[in-house]
Amino acid sequence: MRPENHSSVSQFLLLGLPIPPGQQGVFFTLFLGMYLTTVLGNLLIILLIRLDSRLHTPMYFFLSHLAFTDVCFSSVTVPKMLMNMQTQDQSIPYAECVTQMYFFIFFGCIDNLLLGVMAYDRYVAICHPLHYTTIMGKKLCTSLVAVSWLFSCSSAMSHTLSLARLSFCADNTIPHFFCDLAALFKLSCSDISINELVIFTVGALGIITPLTGILASYVRIGVSILRVPSTKGICKALSTCGSHLSVVFLFYGPIVVLYIFPSSNNSNDKDIIASVMYTVVTPMLNPFIYSLRNRDMKGALGKLFRREILFSNFSFLIFVSLCFHK
Repeated sequence: MRPENHSSVSQFLLLGLPIPPGQQGVFFTLFLGMYLTTVLGNLLIILLIRLDSRLHTPMYFFLSHLAFTDVCFSSVTVPKMLMNMQTQDQSIPYAECVTQMYFFIFFGCIDNLLLGVMAYDRYVAICHPLHYTTIMGKKLCTSLVAVSWLFSCSSAMSHTLSLARLSFCADNTIPHFFCDLAALFKLSCSDISINELVIFTVGALGIITPLTGILASYVRIGVSILRVPSTKGICKALSTCGSHLSVVFLFYGPIVVLYIFPSSNNSNDKDIIASVMYTVVTPMLNPFIYSLRNRDMKGALGKLFRREILFSNFSFLIFVSLCFHK
C-alpha cells in the first residue's frame, strides 16, 4: 500500500522504558541477560524433549511448541528495545512498526491458545486416564497446534489490515518500548470504530476462548479430585498441573492488570511494567518452572549432562592417546 493512502508518517518514535539516563547501561545489561536466559532456557527445553524418548508425549509436544513460541514472542520486542537503549535511536519505520505489531499479536495469540490446549491435555490426563492415549492421539495433538497457528495468523492479519486503513497525521511518538496496538490507535486521526470491532470479536476470541477453556478444565479437574478425595490423587494433580498453572498465572496476571484495570491517560508506567512482565519476565521463567517442578524434565536434564560429560571425557582420552602415540 502506498504511503499517501494510509499515512503521512514515515516513522514513529519509541520512547522506551522510563529509565533515568544514568542507569541505561545497568538496565541494558539486565534485559540482555534476561533475553539470553529466555532464548537459551527455552531452546534447552526443546532440545531435551527432542533427545529424550520418555518426553515424546502430548504434554511435552505442546510444551516444545510453547517454548518455541516464547522465544519468538520475546524476540519480537526485546532486541529492538535493547538496540534503542544502546544507540539512543528511538525511531522505527512505519513498515517495521506494523510488522512488529503483527508478530507480537501473532505469537501472543499462539501462547494464549497453547495454554488452553495444555489445560485440556491435563484435564484428559487426570479425568480420563484410561483413555488418555486414545483421546490425545498424534493426529489430534497436531491438529490442535495447527489450528492455534492458523487462528493466530488470521487474528494478527485482521488487526494489521484494519490498522493499514488508518492515517497518522500529527504526533508520531509512542510512549512504549514496542509498537503497541492501543498506542497506535491513540495516534491515529482516523475513525477507529472498525478496529475496535475487530478487537472485540477476533481479539476476544483469542483471549477469552482459551481462558474459558483453562478455567473449565481446572474446574472439572477439581470436581474429579473432590469426588474421590485422597492424598495420592491431590499430589498427582499438583505434580501434573502445578507447572502449567504457574505459567497461566504469570501470563494472564499482567494481561488482566493491563486490560481489565487500565491506568489513567496521564501515566503509562503501569502499562509498561505489565508489558515487561508478559513479554520479558514470563518467557524467561517458563523453562525454570517446567524444569524445576517436573521430575521427567530434571531426569532428562541430568541424562543430557551425563552424556556431555561422558563425551568430553572420551574426547579428552582420545586426544591424550594421540599425543602419546606421536
